[in-house]
Amino acid sequence: MRKGNTHNGRDLLEMMEVALAWLEKSAPAIDALNVFPVPDGDTGTNMLLTLRSTLEEAARVPGEEAGRMAQAMARGALMGARGNSGVIFSQIMRGIAKVLGDKATFNARDFALALAEASVLAYKGISRPVEGTMLTVMKDAAQAAQKAAGQNPTLTGVMEAASSAARDSVARTPSLLPVLAQAGVVDAGGQGLYVILEGTLHHLRGDSLPTLTPPVIAPSIPIIVTRAEEEEAYGYCTEFLLEGEKLDLEKLRKKLEKQGQSLMVVGDEKNIRVHIHTFDPGKVLSSAVRQGVLHSIQIRNMDDQHRAYLEMRHARAPTLALATVVVVPGEGLLKVFQSLGASAIVPGGKTMNPSTRELLSAIEAVPSDQVILLPNNPNVVLTAQQARSLAKKQVEVVPTTSIPQGVAALLALNYEAPLEANVQAMEEALKKVKTVEITRAARSSRFQKLAMKKGQPIAILDGSPVAAAPSFPALIEKLLPRLGLEGAEVITIYFGADTRREQAEEIAELLRPHFTGEMEVVDGKQPHYNYIISIE
Repeated sequence: MRKGNTHNGRDLLEMMEVALAWLEKSAPAIDALNVFPVPDGDTGTNMLLTLRSTLEEAARVPGEEAGRMAQAMARGALMGARGNSGVIFSQIMRGIAKVLGDKATFNARDFALALAEASVLAYKGISRPVEGTMLTVMKDAAQAAQKAAGQNPTLTGVMEAASSAARDSVARTPSLLPVLAQAGVVDAGGQGLYVILEGTLHHLRGDSLPTLTPPVIAPSIPIIVTRAEEEEAYGYCTEFLLEGEKLDLEKLRKKLEKQGQSLMVVGDEKNIRVHIHTFDPGKVLSSAVRQGVLHSIQIRNMDDQHRAYLEMRHARAPTLALATVVVVPGEGLLKVFQSLGASAIVPGGKTMNPSTRELLSAIEAVPSDQVILLPNNPNVVLTAQQARSLAKKQVEVVPTTSIPQGVAALLALNYEAPLEANVQAMEEALKKVKTVEITRAARSSRFQKLAMKKGQPIAILDGSPVAAAPSFPALIEKLLPRLGLEGAEVITIYFGADTRREQAEEIAELLRPHFTGEMEVVDGKQPHYNYIISIE
């Protein structure tokens, strides 16, 4: 690598050569991750073959001009692009070439700008961009690179920032894309892009690759089992290169948009790379051949790939001694149970109770033959017991009827203890927590001596309505004599999706004078209930 802050085309080539070597070591692991937009199962291989084509074209460039080298790389990536990830990568290389195209040399700021343009063109190449994919990872990496270029104007500094941001972005992909969370993996294309960026960084640092092993990033959230859906068919992954004169990208894109999903149409007036998932490849090819000559046609049956993918995932899943499946409403509460180590989360709660099938799906998804199921809702307990009776695994239901009980149960879990001992400890923990659920009355009604008007704030203590008031602060004042706060050690207030933090803090301030222990206010984002208060 040339010393100093100026770099040429040969430096760019050497960076990408090391990135290729680093990707070669990672491709099988990336293949195992792939799950979106359908399980093609070959993202790592596609990116590897695309990058090889990129460098084969670049190796033919004489001289050391950065612009000519970048343009050759973009051309090689376009001609050799394979799969979703390969086409997106070709757009990334095109963006880099667009910025470096007229330069003999480049510096750190130039390359940061090139990464920014790469992100822009990557998004433009997708008819319906989806966050939580390698698009997001590229965007986050580019933003970090530009920031670093203003603070640390060296190429190593810029790529350190880009690589670090890419790693963090990959870990967050399951929180943006439910299908990743369901599978318990990060985005495969994003992982591949991170590996490429990290490979260039290894070259800039002078690291010895034979002594290193590429990491596979763990998701920053646990497995989430979403609402069960019917088995869907995927059709055919269809790819080809269209060659001609004065080709019209937008015209072809509009023509193909109605013929399938995951459409990508990228290139220029002479060469267009197309990727689409369709049930009728012949119709797609007929539409394209009217504009030019077809090359490198590939058609793969994704239904076959999906079955192979599921078999591979099952075979590679790690085995746990004990797993937990919990029913949770709200994004904030999901994060709470994530932090407590829940193995699988089924979206649910009041008015959106999961089915027996959904719970069974979650039980089968977790990598353990022993499972503890926490329904966290009185209306889910019977469904959970039904799932237990139908499951092929050893399943125990701890009949939690609220979110605070579910939290208490997970806190009592000891992974080194036998299943039966854990169930007993969890059930004992339920007796030590009080649950207050606060909402507005859906209709006017009466429960025993308590009259409730429609829209009025009401409080439910351990499953029974106990108070109603014209406002939430007034409701708390009414509740105080029933809560027994003098002997409590911990109070947690989970505020809902329709409640602001400052409103929750106001409720906390009303409780504090009557309580000497620890208090926490948590954004639960749960629907329907403005507050869920746990008293232990």
